[in-house]
Amino acid sequence: MYTLEDLLHLMNRLRDPQYGCPWDIRQTYATIVPHTLEEAYEVADAIERGDFDHLQGELGDLLFQVVYYSQLAREENRFEFAGVVDSITRKLIRRHPHVFPTGDLYAPVGIPRLSEDEVKQRWEEIKAEERAEKASAPEQLSLLDDVPAALPALSRSAKLQKRAGQVGFDWPGPLPVLDKVREELDEVLEAMADNDPVAISDEVGDLLFSVVNLARHLKVDPEAALRGANAKFERRFRFIEQALRDTHRPMEDCTLEELDALWGEAKRQEKNLPSCG
Repeated sequence: MYTLEDLLHLMNRLRDPQYGCPWDIRQTYATIVPHTLEEAYEVADAIERGDFDHLQGELGDLLFQVVYYSQLAREENRFEFAGVVDSITRKLIRRHPHVFPTGDLYAPVGIPRLSEDEVKQRWEEIKAEERAEKASAPEQLSLLDDVPAALPALSRSAKLQKRAGQVGFDWPGPLPVLDKVREELDEVLEAMADNDPVAISDEVGDLLFSVVNLARHLKVDPEAALRGANAKFERRFRFIEQALRDTHRPMEDCTLEELDALWGEAKRQEKNLPSCG
């Protein structure tokens, strides 16, 4: 079987200025980013669908993205793949003092004496120390400094809220957040009444942010929940399409009531309930 060294050699060959692949040669950090995001989502999709036959391949595609960035950096004398491996290993040893108390990766295995909550607390403390070390101006350090701007908006909202909650800037539970969701919905209705497109967009954003907050308090991953809702919508819409194909009816010729009835039938079939018809 090929090894990691073989993959690194392949990447080097692809980027060879004289004999490499023309497409690979002209790529940059920025042009590769969309592919990285796509590959990460394909890994998540394979896991969510339980498609473990293809998970190995999807993980390979994602690994190749890391190799690609490392090759670009090596060409610019910034760092190499070995440095990437070294930095993540050192970081994980540093963030798991309950597993590696001496900082030695190969020290005898001990018994962790911390609870999961204590581990999470210590993890956040260590991350805060790392943020302080990175800050060029410590007096301007923010808890939000290393929340990536490129995260999907729902995930980033949850992460921002979680960080703020670490210092007490948070609701005590889900019920007050639910009241906030209702308040934000009312503000959307007010903006709609004023027919103000800018205000409508702003208030819809606030509504989404508050719904993410509700999901966080209910210990629901908003990104995963929305992906699930997307999949459910797609599944039911495909049911409607197939039902109409079976009766040779174009969807455009159906009334909304007829389409809604088919939607209800799709829901009943998913829940194994008897048809009303």
